[in-house]
Amino acid sequence: MADQDTTYKRVLLKISGEALMGDQGYGLHPPTVARIAEEVKSVHDMGVEICMVIGGGNIFRGLQGSAQGMERTTADYMGMLATVMNALAMQAALEALKIHTRVISAIRMDEVAEPYIRRRAVRHLEKKRVCIFAAGTGNPYFTTDTAATLRANEMSCEAIFKGTKVDGVYDKDPEKHPDAVRYDKISYDDVLQKHLGVMDASAIALARDNDLPIIVFSLDEPGGFKGILAGEGTYTEVHG
Repeated sequence: MADQDTTYKRVLLKISGEALMGDQGYGLHPPTVARIAEEVKSVHDMGVEICMVIGGGNIFRGLQGSAQGMERTTADYMGMLATVMNALAMQAALEALKIHTRVISAIRMDEVAEPYIRRRAVRHLEKKRVCIFAAGTGNPYFTTDTAATLRANEMSCEAIFKGTKVDGVYDKDPEKHPDAVRYDKISYDDVLQKHLGVMDASAIALARDNDLPIIVFSLDEPGGFKGILAGEGTYTEVHG
């Protein structure tokens, strides 16, 4: 399909592991994974180069394991392995839609994923393959939000798209407070000072230091990802 005129040519989509579990309380919900893959395909068909980072909270969350007495480093590595499982599920869903996809892991497991080599990953993007970056940064104590911001910078992405359950950043939780106000645009510093929970502080700081915009939108709204790239839809832009 011919490239369409879009605001961005290369983006990183960050979604939580919980986004893949649908209405279940745990694990993967294949129809939900397939629906998100369709959203990615619709943007890919516009000619946009796409990276992805998926969290692991639907399978294992390092902080929760640590809170229950597990040694933090071990818990974080278990969380990284959970992200690899999610990445493989998303790869399978994308390839079922005939989208060439590569899972690239920060922890070597050559039988199931490529090791992270920046130049090779860039080449995949140039060939219009979707790159799913798994296993976080490969280091404990860093979240997948930080991994997403790191990879977006390394891949020279023009923006991070953070898919959530709500259509932007609010001054308080809109699910608990009907009078919550949504921001159209907000600065990195305001997000940090107001503790708005868009991403963790180190991810926001890394995006700010490299002037990388973060677009927060609802992943539950069909066509939302494609709509924003076409200049429509409801979202919040975090910028300098």
